[in-house]
Parts: sequence; C-alpha cells; structure tokens
Amino acid sequence: MKSSDPLQTVSNTAILWRLWKLFRPYWGWMALGILLSLVTIMANVGLMALSGWFIASMAIAGAAGVSIDYFSPAAGIRGFAIARTAGRYGERLVTHEATFRALAELRHWFYLHLEPLAPAVLQQYHSGDLLSRIRADIDALENVYLRIIAPVIVAFIASIAFVYFLSRYDKTLAVIELTLLFIAGVITPLVINRLSRQSGEAMVTITTTLRTDVIDSVQGMGELLIYGAAQQHAQKIDHASQNLLNQQAKMARYNGLSQAILSLCANIALLSVVIVLIPLISKAGMPPPNLPMLTLFTLASFEAVLALPLAFQTLPETLASARRIFAIVDTQPVVTEPQQASPQPNHYGIEFNNVSFQYDDQSKTVLNKLSFKLPTGKRLGIVGNSGTGKSSIVSLLLRFWDVNTGEIRLGGHPLEHYKSDDARQYFSVVTQHSQFFNSTIKRNLLLANKEASDQQIETVCKVAQIHDFIESLPEGYETWVGEAGIKLSGGQLKRLTIARALLKEAPILILDEPAEGLDSTTEKAVLDAVFNYKQHATILLITHRNVGLDAMDQVLVLE
Repeated sequence: MKSSDPLQTVSNTAILWRLWKLFRPYWGWMALGILLSLVTIMANVGLMALSGWFIASMAIAGAAGVSIDYFSPAAGIRGFAIARTAGRYGERLVTHEATFRALAELRHWFYLHLEPLAPAVLQQYHSGDLLSRIRADIDALENVYLRIIAPVIVAFIASIAFVYFLSRYDKTLAVIELTLLFIAGVITPLVINRLSRQSGEAMVTITTTLRTDVIDSVQGMGELLIYGAAQQHAQKIDHASQNLLNQQAKMARYNGLSQAILSLCANIALLSVVIVLIPLISKAGMPPPNLPMLTLFTLASFEAVLALPLAFQTLPETLASARRIFAIVDTQPVVTEPQQASPQPNHYGIEFNNVSFQYDDQSKTVLNKLSFKLPTGKRLGIVGNSGTGKSSIVSLLLRFWDVNTGEIRLGGHPLEHYKSDDARQYFSVVTQHSQFFNSTIKRNLLLANKEASDQQIETVCKVAQIHDFIESLPEGYETWVGEAGIKLSGGQLKRLTIARALLKEAPILILDEPAEGLDSTTEKAVLDAVFNYKQHATILLITHRNVGLDAMDQVLVLE
C-alpha cells in the first residue's frame, strides 16, 4: 500500500468499526459461538473447582469415618465434563462456520468493488499485490472474530462472573482475582500489542513483496534465465524470506513472553488465594474442602484471558490487512456509470466525433480529435505504428476509460449512456493479451458463452484453424492448457483467443492484432475464415500489417 494512502491516518477504532459492520450480518452465528465459548470456559472452571472440593471432601469423610452424599457432586462433575466437551465441539463448529461464511461473503464483496477498477486503476498494482489482498489479507480478517471479538467478550463476561463468585466467599479473594486478571488480560495484551505492532505490519508488507517476487520468478523464469538474472532474483527472494522469518521469530518471542506472564499471574493468584484461605479455614471456620475448590477455581479462571495476548498481538497485522483491503474498496473508478438504464441501440454502428484521450495528466495525448464512422455490417481497418493509440480505441469502446473530450456513439446513443457491462455485451474482442486459466481448452472457450454446445465450439475452432490440432491431442478439448496457457505456443493461444471471441456471437467484432504469433500463410487463412464466418457483423480490424486490409470497406491510418 502506498504511503500516501489516506487510510493511514484513519484511527484503528474506525477500521475496527468498519470491519464489525462487515461481520454484522452474521451476528447470530457469532453470538452463538461466543455463548458456547463462554459455556465451555465456565464448565471447565466448574469442573476443576468441583473436582477439588469432591476429592477433598471424600478424603476428609474417609478419614473421619462418616458417610457423604457422593452422587450429587459426581453427577455435577459428569455434567461439567459433558458440557465442556460438547461446548468445545459446538464452539469450534459454530465459530468456524461463522468465520467461513463471513470470509466467503467478504471475497464476494471485495470482488464487486475490485471489478469496476479494471483495468484503469488496477494496472497500478502488481498482480502479486492484488493476489495478496484477495487471499492473505482477506484471510487475515478472520482474526477479527475468532481472535479479537469473541475472546474479548468472553473474557470480560467470564471475569466478572469469576470475581463475583469469589466475592461470595471473601472480598480479599475477589480483589486478588480482579487485580491479577486485569494484569494478565488487559495490561499484558496492551504491552504485547505495542511491542508487536511494527513486526505485525512489517509481516504484511514482506509477505506481499515475497508473493510478488515469487510470481515474477515463475512467470518470468524464461527471461530471467536468458539474461542471467535468475540467481540475483533468487537472492532477492531469499532476503525477503529471511526478513519474514525474523519478524515471525519476534512474534513468537512476544507470544512466549505473554504466555509466561499469564502463567506467572495465574500462579501468583493461586498462591495468594492459598495464603488468604488458610487463616479463614483455621480461624473463621470455613470448610476445609473450600481450599482446593477455590484455589483450583482461581487457577482455572485464567483460561478466560489466555487468548487475549495473542488477540492483541495479531491486531496490528489484522489492521494492516484491513487498510490494504479498504484502500482498494475506497478507490473510485475512472469511468462514471450512468444512473439510468442503458438505452437500446438502434443499430450496431460506431461513431467517433473529435475524440481526444490521454491516460492521465502526466502522459501525452494518445488520441487527438479522432473522428470516423463504422456503419452496421461494415468493416473498418485501423493501421499505424505502436504508440499511435490503436489499442486505446478498443479500451474506450469497452468503457475501460472515458474520453477526455469529444464523443463516442454506439447504436446512435452516446457511449457514456450505457452501463459498462451493458456496452460490452455488444462487443466480441480478440485482444493482444488474452487470459487463459489453468483448466481445459473447452472450459477456457466456454468463458465466452457458457451455454455453447460442443458443435458450436468445434465450429469456431475450425474457423480459427485450431480444431485439427486440438483433435490430435490425446485428450482433445479436455486437454489442460496450464497456468496462463503455458503448455501451448503463442500462435495456438492466439487462435484459441479468436475462437473464443467468435463463440460469443456479439454483433460487433474487434480484432486487435489478431495475427500476432502467426505465420503469413496461417494469418491470411484465419482472417479469411473469420471474415467469411462473420460476414454480417460490424468488424473493426486493428493491425500494423497489411494482411486482411483488402477485405475492409475502409482503412484509417493513424500517425
């Protein structure tokens, strides 16, 4: 996240409040999880206390030779044991269900905010950085409920109950319990939070850097090997890994320190209670079995605050991840969507009227007062060298950016009157850089039209001159293409891209450098087949070569 991010100035309380509002739809599951956690802790403390009292009472009764009702306390012990086991199982089940439901919805919520930013805003971010936000940062938000909200609420309620219980026997016992619980459950977590703040935030940054470097090394391994930079890049990854290990070691030491302090507080509380109880039993007439009962009760009660240091230790990391998420969510798209419904096009023609465009204030003007008309069913070829704005025309038509001045009309209506998704449904595009997922050829093609039949898929693949190659593969259309289509050549991927665009059956076909990676013979054969297959479509061909221009109704040269 950039240092200029305005969220850096937002208080932690405000960030936590925003996170709470995101989790609020699942308050029922969350409340049930907190209740079960509270029941589990109460049952465990009750089990320890009652067991201590029962064993001592039985020993005293045996030594004195008197009878004692052991059925009731034995039943109580069994009840506490069953409640503890069932409560622990139910608490794990419910809290994780609540967390998984919330994380699933958070990813959906985040994607809904992410999608309108592509590609204009997202091009500022590395793919590894975005991956970290979608996966690692969203996953880190599970701490909000599991390690922060639930433990704090449970500790608060349970501590009040424990202090009140001890006060019924002696006020001094209650003061001891309250003091040491406060040290263990409030002061210690706050100190650990302050110590681990820098390491927690650093771990988020280092993890993002490490993931980005690893993605770069995998995707660019060929270039790294060719230019002899693989070793240098590996050292960079090793350095980031070592930094991460160092920060994790610090966090582990802080966690060990906090657990040691908690154990110390629990043992001091136990010893103090014993010191207070001995005179009460010997002089005030308190029943002797109360000594093991109350000491074990005090010792077990510290389970209520056991998770608090870790909760506050993970808080800086969680807040850093939340800030990175909100930095994306709060970013405004560069394209302004209309409030009214999109118009219905009267035809499928395109018109540019004095269109000027530049990507930002610092960049040069890409298009300067460009005007042309492409009527329905006609074909326009646009040629020019790299940097003349050919691909920018495609980005403007797809509403990835808005024009600076001038107007684009689609079907007789201004393009800005269309919602982005509605405008894109009229276009089928062969882009220069198409995305292929690590799946089968068929599934990658079905991204354009999930309802397409096998016959339709084979038809468009024949048009793209790729069907015979696919049939020659052992698994045919079920062949996996690998990450980013790595198992196929550039020419094969280009022809699959053309086939996928044809499968959409949109009224306007845009071919942006469609022959990149193809030899001249295959290029002409593919373009002729495409033009014949889409003979009634509106076609925009963008190229820096002459192949296919003879089939155009008009040619526009950009300088």
